[in-house]
Amino acid sequence: MAYKDIQDFMNVLDRRGLLKKIKVEVDSELEITEITDRISKSKGPALLFENVKGSKYPVLINTFGSFERLNLALEVDKLDDIAHVITDLMDVSNYIGFIDKIKSIPKLVRLARVFPKKVDRAPCQEVVEEADLSTLPILKCWPLDGGRFITLPLVITKDPETGLQNMGMYRLQVYDKNTTGMHWHLHKDGREIYEKYKKIGGRMPVSVALGCDPATIYSATAPLPKEIDEMIFSGFLRKSPLEIVKCKTNDIYVPANAEFILEGYVDVDELREEGPFGDHTGYYSLKDLYPVFHITCITRKKNPVYPATVVGKPPMEDCYLGKATERIFLPLLKIMCPEIVDINFPLEGVFHNCVIVSIKKRYPGHAKKVMHSLWGMGQMMYTKMIIVVDESINPHDLSTVAWKVFNNIDAARDVVIVEGPLDALDHASPLSHYGHKMGIDATKKWTSEGHLREWPDDVEMTKEIKSLVDRRWIEYGI
Repeated sequence: MAYKDIQDFMNVLDRRGLLKKIKVEVDSELEITEITDRISKSKGPALLFENVKGSKYPVLINTFGSFERLNLALEVDKLDDIAHVITDLMDVSNYIGFIDKIKSIPKLVRLARVFPKKVDRAPCQEVVEEADLSTLPILKCWPLDGGRFITLPLVITKDPETGLQNMGMYRLQVYDKNTTGMHWHLHKDGREIYEKYKKIGGRMPVSVALGCDPATIYSATAPLPKEIDEMIFSGFLRKSPLEIVKCKTNDIYVPANAEFILEGYVDVDELREEGPFGDHTGYYSLKDLYPVFHITCITRKKNPVYPATVVGKPPMEDCYLGKATERIFLPLLKIMCPEIVDINFPLEGVFHNCVIVSIKKRYPGHAKKVMHSLWGMGQMMYTKMIIVVDESINPHDLSTVAWKVFNNIDAARDVVIVEGPLDALDHASPLSHYGHKMGIDATKKWTSEGHLREWPDDVEMTKEIKSLVDRRWIEYGI
């Protein structure tokens, strides 16, 4: 059964002992962040702050901050299970022949359930009130932050040309009781829709959902092709349609199960300074000019919880959401690069800065072909370092990967430096949004790649001796 909403999931965590309730008063300015950061880095539970200074709403945080909770959130035993379903659905052989067509019906039925279901009444509209963000326990996360930030918003817009909705997660800096910044990066889908409205002029309708069921929250972070509605993807993950309702003051449809909905608009001719913000890179992102979101109406449940997250030096809660993307979207990478065996985005790379790829190497220069292919795929264009290893190497075994990198490369031959787009949060490049990226070919080199010397074998024990020692291990008394 799909979770009805975030409180439904919160109650499951509570029953399993994966939620800690804090009853004493805490401050949403810095104090909640310090508590959460300590818990995140010690791999602790989700937290519910029931008594937040200056607000009647409790704060739910660190909800997805472990693999156990993330698996529970997406209702799987392990994240790879979702990838297996996607692989199976995309396998054309399942749909060839009469018998195979019959067998495929359950899979197709699941696809039929992915489309959102419109409703007339919704929990997120039980209360309709004037915009006043001061009533919400919005966090100031880090000392040098430019102010308080809404950190887990699902920002929903509609393409003025196609009518398709987009849902993404973009932080909102609070300026006053009814205006915030709108942190649309240059390469994001929300920014592209914004640019279309700029050509039209006037006001761009925007709605923001706070606190939805776990699959919908994750879907807002997923790097989907722009043609795929995130609410449809949520239905796929939930195995059940997402109920949506039309906003009170604009034509945008929002998740009916949300805790809060902020309705309003962005004036396409208005920019305002936003930042700094202690970001997921572990550094402060700098001040810059961004659009302004004007909130004209807030709707909510009668008894909502306020969802939040804190980002900063890894590992933190967002790292686990990033790992979900790594596993779920591996099948799509394999479609375009069938030679890929597995992939790993190390937590220290904070999503875009490093990826390790194992491949089935078939021809000279194959590793370099994979590097350039990955740099050409959507948000993979931001990746500052790609390390390629042979298929026998587990990319998640960082010690072995480091051993191969440190010992298998000739710098002139195996290191590739290219120029191209970078993430807006990259601070190391001399230019904003543009700089250099590196690929490292740590695979075994062939004669056909110009390595004329004999390549040594790895030092390994024979299978027979390993089996012998396995059998006799207890005898040794070690």
